[in-house]
Amino acid sequence: MIPTTIMERIRSLFAAGPSAHLASISHAFADGTLAEPVRPMSDQELARAIREFRSLPVSDWTIAKLSQRLREAPMPRDG
Repeated sequence: MIPTTIMERIRSLFAAGPSAHLASISHAFADGTLAEPVRPMSDQELARAIREFRSLPVSDWTIAKLSQRLREAPMPRDG
């Protein structure tokens, strides 16, 4: 999945309009400090990561934490 697609999903899940958080995510994808997820994420997983990110002020640390969340692989589900 390319960063543009991820940004579209993020905007559709959370954005009512432009925000510093969305701008920081977009810039981080552009400059390479934020990479696409290593595996497809469900909307629920992406929503959880973005809620956590938006609960804190925009900073390099919060971008790094979001990047970590996008790289994490969840535990396999039984079922």
